[in-house]
Amino acid sequence: MTNPVIAAGSKVTMHFALRLESGEVVDSTFTGKPASFVVGDGNLPDAFEALLHGMKEGSAETFTVLPEQSFGQPNPQNVQELPRGQFDSEMALSEGLVVSFADKSGSELPGVVTAFDDERVTIDFNHPLAGKNLLFQVEILEVLDAD
Repeated sequence: MTNPVIAAGSKVTMHFALRLESGEVVDSTFTGKPASFVVGDGNLPDAFEALLHGMKEGSAETFTVLPEQSFGQPNPQNVQELPRGQFDSEMALSEGLVVSFADKSGSELPGVVTAFDDERVTIDFNHPLAGKNLLFQVEILEVLDAD
C-alpha cells in the first residue's frame, strides 16, 4: 500500500506555523493540537493548499508565501480618515488599537488605528498581513484519500 499524496478532497492532519520573515510567529499548532481539514473545504486559503499538493505523510517543508499569494499588497484606499466625533469620547485611542466597524451588509470589519488627534482618526482596513512575505512551515501527520 502506498502512502496517499495530498490532492483535492484529501483529509489532512498537520502541524503548521505561519511566521513573518523576522521570525515572529503569527499562528502555530506545533505546541498544541494539530490542524485537520479536507483539501478544498475553505479552511485554508487556496494558495496555501496548493503548496501542500503532492506532499505525503511524514513530509515537512517551509514555503515562502508572497503577498500576491496570500493577503495581497496594502491598498491606500483602505486607509480612511474619520472625524474623532464618530468615536465614543471615553474611548482610549492608541496606535495599533483594533476597532470593529460594521460594513454595508452588517458584517464585522476590523480596522487598526494608525494615527489620531483631537479632530481626526486614521483607520487602516487592510489585512494586517498585507504586503508581508510569510513563511509557511508544515509537517504532514496524516493523509487520507478522499471518500
